[in-house]
Amino acid sequence: MKHIVVLTGAGMSAESGIKTFRDHNGLWNDYRVEEVATPEAWARNMDLVIDFYNQRRKQLLAVEPNPAHYALARLEERFKVSVVTQNIDDLHERAGSTNVLHLHGELKKVRSSRNPDKVYELEGWELKKGDTCPEGSQLRPHVVWFGEPVPNIVPAAEICSMADMLLIIGTSMNVYPAAGLFAYTPGEIPKYYIDPGARDTDPIPGLHLIADKAGKAVPALVEKLLTGGSA
Repeated sequence: MKHIVVLTGAGMSAESGIKTFRDHNGLWNDYRVEEVATPEAWARNMDLVIDFYNQRRKQLLAVEPNPAHYALARLEERFKVSVVTQNIDDLHERAGSTNVLHLHGELKKVRSSRNPDKVYELEGWELKKGDTCPEGSQLRPHVVWFGEPVPNIVPAAEICSMADMLLIIGTSMNVYPAAGLFAYTPGEIPKYYIDPGARDTDPIPGLHLIADKAGKAVPALVEKLLTGGSA
């Protein structure tokens, strides 16, 4: 069974209504990174950081997976599929994908602020100051902040090294360390890059560019792959 590895970014979930961080009207226009997404921000203004992620979580509960999420889940009918996502939402899982690795954490989970290995599911959308783990430490969002290591980058690289086909969807692949995953994939395998901003400015042998939104391009590509047609 062929192994398809899928790398997804914010553009994958944008069509579900999840506000992205880096677009012209993204979240970083409303908040400074230093205010809500660093360990220093947590130490300086815990209330603001908690509220920021509470609002993201509340929004997530109000949206649904889009056609691109459902299409990727359908690939499991014929292929082994590994999804490596930069997104912290759970839309891949809700659409039916069964093998998802989150590089930057998971919004619906929280963890001990002292022991990163103590991770818990959060019921509902609201984390409060004073909510503690069984060991007594304040719970924090289970999200990789700027300046923190990305523990899942090593298993992600291993997954990419075993790919028979690579799909890159909704990400600029300019943000490291995630952008470096491309280099771990075997050079000879088919690679597809789906993003409205996909441009052939730096041609890469074997890379097929599809300059379109995920919700339209992914279902079309998946249909061709499932029927054995030429993608």
